[in-house]
Amino acid sequence: MPASAEPPPLSAIAEPYGRVVLRSALWLAFLAPFFYSTYGFANWLASKRLYVGSIVFSWEHHVPFLAWTIVPYWSINLFYGLSLLLNDTRQGVDRLAGRYLTAQIVAVSCFILFPLTATFVRPATTGLPGFLFAMLGSFDKPFNQAPSLHIALLVIIWDHWRQRLSGPVLALWHFWCLLIGASVLTTWQHHFIDIPTGALLGFLALWLFPAEGELPFAGFCLTADVKARRLSLCYALGAALALAGATVGAFFSALAFLLLWPALALAIVAFGYAGAGPKVFQKTANGRVSLASRVLLWPYRLAARVNVWAWTRKLPPVVAVADGVFLGRFPDAAEADSFGTVIDLAAELERPRDAMGRWTSFPMLDLLSPPADTLDKAVEAIEPARKQGTVLVCCALGFQRSASVIAQWLVTSGRSHTPAQARKRLAASGRPVHLQVGLDEPA
Repeated sequence: MPASAEPPPLSAIAEPYGRVVLRSALWLAFLAPFFYSTYGFANWLASKRLYVGSIVFSWEHHVPFLAWTIVPYWSINLFYGLSLLLNDTRQGVDRLAGRYLTAQIVAVSCFILFPLTATFVRPATTGLPGFLFAMLGSFDKPFNQAPSLHIALLVIIWDHWRQRLSGPVLALWHFWCLLIGASVLTTWQHHFIDIPTGALLGFLALWLFPAEGELPFAGFCLTADVKARRLSLCYALGAALALAGATVGAFFSALAFLLLWPALALAIVAFGYAGAGPKVFQKTANGRVSLASRVLLWPYRLAARVNVWAWTRKLPPVVAVADGVFLGRFPDAAEADSFGTVIDLAAELERPRDAMGRWTSFPMLDLLSPPADTLDKAVEAIEPARKQGTVLVCCALGFQRSASVIAQWLVTSGRSHTPAQARKRLAASGRPVHLQVGLDEPA
C-alpha cells in the first residue's frame, strides 16, 4: 500500500465468516435468556399490582380479530435471530445487538414504571393459529404494552434488511413488515398507543447504534464551554417540560403522548451541546442524515425551518461577497442547484432531497464558536470549489457560522488584510452577521 493511501474503514474489511457467526451466537446466547427473564419479570410485577390501567381509543373496538395474523406476528422471532447471524462484520453484529439491547432495556423499564394492560379478550382459535396463540400465552401476559417491544424490534429488523435487499424482494420485505406491524392490533395483543411509542423506541435504538459511522455517545466528555452548557441546559429543560406535558396530559387525552417526540428530540440536542457535538445530528459529508436522525429530530428540524423563515423572510436569500463566493441562509433545492457548490455548515438541517448539485457539509453547532479544525477544513474547501463554479457558503440563517468561515477565507486568501477589514466587507453586503473565532472585534 502506498504511504499516502488511507486504510479502508473497519466495516469494509472482510472478516472470516466463522468469527462473525461465533460472535452472533454468543450475542444470541446472552440476549435470549435476557429477553425472557426481564420481560417475564415485568409481567410478574404488573400482575402483583392491584390495578393496571389501559389506554384505548374508542375506534379500536372496530379492529377485527384475524387469527391468521399470528403467523406474521410470530415471524419476527425468526428474523430476530437471522438478522444477527447474517452479518458481514463483527461490528455489524455488535451494533445490531446494541439496538436489540437498547430496545429491551428501555421497554422493560417502561413496563415496570408505567404498566398498561390489553383489554380485549381473544376468541378461541384452533389449528396452527390456536397453537401459536397458546405458545404466546405461555409466557406473554397482557401487561407489557407501551412502548411495544414488538414494534421497536420490527423497526430495527426492517431497517437492517431494507439496506441489504433490492427489487421485488425488497418490496416483499416491506409488505411483510407491514403485516407484522398490523398484526399487533389484529391479534388483539396491543392497543394503538403501543405502536407509535414502540416505533419511537426503535428509531432511538437505530440512532444510538448506526450501521456506519461514529456512535453518538462515543468519546463523550462534558464540555467546558460555558455558553454550550447553558444552551444544553435550556434544551434539557425544554425536553423535561415536554415530558412532563406528556405525563400529565395523558390523564386527559392519550394524544398528549405525542409530546414524547419533541421531548426526545430536545434531549438529543441537549446531549449534543453538553459535549457530544454535531455528530448527534448524524449528518454526512454530502449533507444527508440517517433515517433515525431524520425521524427522531423531525420536530426540532421543523422548528429550525420555521426559525429560518422568521429571521430571513425579509432578507435576500444570498448576497455576493467576492469572486463568485456567496453568503446565505440554508437553501431550498432550486436555490442550491443554481450554484456550482454548496458548502453547508448547519449540523441541524438536512440537504434538500431533490438538490442535485455538488454539496459539501462541515457540520457545526449553532450559536457556538466553530471548532478550529472544522473551520479550517471549511475555509480550505472554498478555493477548490471556486474552480468549479460559484460557491454558496451557508448555515441556517447565514448570520454566524457561514459568515465566520467566509471572513476567515477572506483573510487567509489575502482578499482582506485584517479580520476588521473582513468584517467591514461582510457588513457592506447588507446582511446582518455575527462573527465568531475572534473575528468580531470592532473596526
